Amino acid sequence: MKKILVVCMGNICRSPTGEAVLRAKAQQLGVDVEVDSAGTIGYHAGNTPDHRAMQAGQQRGYSFSGIRSRQVDAEDFVKFDMILAADKANLADLFDICPKEYRHKVSLFLSHAELDVDEIPDPYYGGEEGFDLVLDLIEAASDAILENVAKS
Repeated sequence: MKKILVVCMGNICRSPTGEAVLRAKAQQLGVDVEVDSAGTIGYHAGNTPDHRAMQAGQQRGYSFSGIRSRQVDAEDFVKFDMILAADKANLADLFDICPKEYRHKVSLFLSHAELDVDEIPDPYYGGEEGFDLVLDLIEAASDAILENVAKS
C-alpha cells in the first residue's frame, strides 16, 4: 500500500482538500492507498479544516471526517512514499527539512497532471470561488496521481 502526504502551509485549506479528494477517488477506483495531510507551519494544529474548504468539498461529495491540522515532522519523510506540496513555497520549505535520502519522495501536487499551472493557489484570503478552483485542480491531478499509484 502506498502512503501519500499532502502538504500546504497551514493544513486547513488545500492539503485537507487534497486528502479528502484522494481518499474518495482511491476508494472509487479501488486503489489501495493511505492518505494524510499536514502543514509546513503548526499554527492551526488540532483544528478542523477551514469551513469554506469543507463546504466546497462537501458540495462535491467529499468527507473531511477525522481531518485535523498538524505540522509536518521528520518521521513523515520516512513513513510516506509520496509527499505532495501545494505550491513552490511549501516545496522549498519541505526540501529545507527533508533528509537528502528522502528528497525523491517530495514533489508538487500538480506536477503529476498535465495542467497549465503547477501550483494550487491559496484560497484563504479570497472568496468562495477560490475554493472551487482548488477543488478543480486537485481533482484533475488526483486522477493522474492515483493512476500512477495503481500502475506501480
